[in-house]
Amino acid sequence: MARDNVLVMAPQVVMQRARGFVCVNAHPEGCFRNVERQVAEVRGDLPVPVAGPKNVLVLGSSTGYGLASRVAAAWGFGARTLGVFFERPPEDSRTGTAGWYNTVAFHRLATRDALYACSLNGDAFADEVKRAAAEIIRREMGPIDLCIYSLAAPRRTHPRTGVVHNATLKSIGAAYTNKTIDLSSRKVVEVTIPPATEREIADTVAVMGGEDWRMWAEMLLDEGLLAPGARTLAYSYIGPELTWPIYWHGTIGRAKEDLEKTAHQLDKLLATRLGGHAWISVNKAVVTQASAAIPVVPLYMSLLFRVLRRKQLDEDTAAQMRRLFFGALTAGKEVVTDKAGRIRLDDREMRPEVQAEVAALWPRVTTENLLEISDFSAFERAFRNLFGFEVEGVDYSQPTETDLHW
Repeated sequence: MARDNVLVMAPQVVMQRARGFVCVNAHPEGCFRNVERQVAEVRGDLPVPVAGPKNVLVLGSSTGYGLASRVAAAWGFGARTLGVFFERPPEDSRTGTAGWYNTVAFHRLATRDALYACSLNGDAFADEVKRAAAEIIRREMGPIDLCIYSLAAPRRTHPRTGVVHNATLKSIGAAYTNKTIDLSSRKVVEVTIPPATEREIADTVAVMGGEDWRMWAEMLLDEGLLAPGARTLAYSYIGPELTWPIYWHGTIGRAKEDLEKTAHQLDKLLATRLGGHAWISVNKAVVTQASAAIPVVPLYMSLLFRVLRRKQLDEDTAAQMRRLFFGALTAGKEVVTDKAGRIRLDDREMRPEVQAEVAALWPRVTTENLLEISDFSAFERAFRNLFGFEVEGVDYSQPTETDLHW
């Protein structure tokens, strides 16, 4: 239908559509409920926002830990937030991406609670997006006192060379064979991952390593847009030895090593220039679009979730970020790190008794007993929740507005 010569999409019934295991659409109301729940979880029993960063830049703010970080900063500290991400808006009868609707929800809730929020949809690797962010910060926010780097992208066009780098999920040195879940058939199968070439390793580091984080930090410094004492964090994962051949000792791990090296360099730079700091926060395994694509990892997480929930140790992204922000980033709090200088939020996942139980289940799990001895059903539900489906309280038989913007 048309309104004032502008085509407006009519409300539509949005049912989950999938290509293989991956959802190719998203449900706006389901996404809103997800963000609303995160806000409630972060606020908890806080009577007022606590003292902490007040101007926060979140790079990769539309999903996962980045979204939860933005929620924690806004509703935990009352911070003004700028989120940067790359999402597809709704068009014709096609829905927007989940990250698009998450951001719409964030803005609606921020407006409700009189919180400043600005969002920038574009390629965070590109210089023009960095310049646009700098202008917003200069014009509307003031110097940034916390910058969160939570980008998870499969490729990067280098802003200086124009070369397109593609990340790969491969082992290094030799092929790796182990169990995994075929997410489409729900079967436990054996998978063999070939070793990466040197070019594939270098490309993965170029996409997922620390260079772009450094570029953002240096740009903000050069533009005078970091406050005294400013801090920056990037998120990482280590996991158990079970997953190391495909993760920590694979191409992703090589990129994470580069990210850690960058953290040490930025820490020295910020300490010298502003009395600030840079850290890596190692978070627990959670269901994301990225983690579901890594062979072996979905099966490991399905077993892990069963063990953690039975021990009442599990945390979702919002709970993790509440613990990070209120435990480490609140004004006056001492930041506790391990010997390598990392903040460790994976401490519950990596408890010896937890990992011992997962290791004992691993050789036993088969297609036949998958649903009995693992929490794969919860993994599937959590994955669909990412796209706004199977969210409690949503009537999916009813039409919903999809042409939403902030």
